[in-house]
Amino acid sequence: MSRRYLLAGGIAAVVVALDLFTKRLAALNFVEDRVVVIPDFLEFTYHENPGAAFSLFQSGGEIIGVVVIIILGVVLWSLRTERPTTEVVVFGLIIGGAVGNLADRVFRGPGLLDGRVIDWIDLWWIPTFNVADMAVTIAVSVLVIHSWVTN
Repeated sequence: MSRRYLLAGGIAAVVVALDLFTKRLAALNFVEDRVVVIPDFLEFTYHENPGAAFSLFQSGGEIIGVVVIIILGVVLWSLRTERPTTEVVVFGLIIGGAVGNLADRVFRGPGLLDGRVIDWIDLWWIPTFNVADMAVTIAVSVLVIHSWVTN
């Protein structure tokens, strides 16, 4: 069991560190000016999101924070049983993404879970997002593909 928690925890720690570091860079560099990397395709900008990933559920704030805490509990509970390594890696990505955005909700608002999440990657037609959103999206995609392949 400790191996599963160590692997998932290590992946989560890397995701959280990368997410918080890049959000800080965005707050320092992209508030005033957008940075166009590839015109009409990829820009770096600063956006404060009160909702969920990819700017969904804009008025969900505190409810989203509570749901994220419940999801974290379920994922951590799921790690107590033997799982394929792919699932453990996916759970680490989910934990890291959830904690990265939850940190913004906890530390960037006046109340307990009402902080706005910093989003900074503006990709083509996809709503602005961040590293934590990417980690969760990749995790869910891999989990879906993994379930198709193994069944």
